[in-house]
Amino acid sequence: MDLTGHLLIAMPGMGDERFARAVVLISAHTEDGAMGFILNRKVASPTFLEILDELDLDMEAARQRRLKGSVPVFSGGPVEQGRGFVLHSLDYGSPGTVRIGDVGGVTATLDVLRALAGPLPPNKAVMVLGYSGWSDGQLEAEIGQNGWLTLPATQKLVFETHHEEIYREALAALGVSEELLSASPGRA
Repeated sequence: MDLTGHLLIAMPGMGDERFARAVVLISAHTEDGAMGFILNRKVASPTFLEILDELDLDMEAARQRRLKGSVPVFSGGPVEQGRGFVLHSLDYGSPGTVRIGDVGGVTATLDVLRALAGPLPPNKAVMVLGYSGWSDGQLEAEIGQNGWLTLPATQKLVFETHHEEIYREALAALGVSEELLSASPGRA
């Protein structure tokens, strides 16, 4: 099972509160484990401009774009929360970009921040601080224990759906209503 490019949707009975109502984009899934980013936990601070300022990057273009909205910043997960990643549309790429199927790419280098602050940024981008990780077999076990639903990711869900609506919208894409979900797995 390769869930790269899929969304994980937390079930109500999720034992780990850090993932309650989480929607996670899986960026890599191999026999060694999985890595992904929570898409619906926006942080108030630091903002994208604060991050650029802290890294002492030229922010003039980013400041001018402020009127059009800035790059949102999310908590990507509980692992290495001081490490930043940018999920972006495929119109941007660098040697450090890892493609996530047809949905987008993830880049963790300063080059993507310079591109975002510059005059020709990727069409769509979000920044995530930290990531979610699973060891070999851990994610498969959590899915088997009714911890997650899975859904192929779309650009609309990843980049265009408001973070407060993505959980409901991802469930709706599966034809499921949150009110009908049970915390207990069923038995046939």
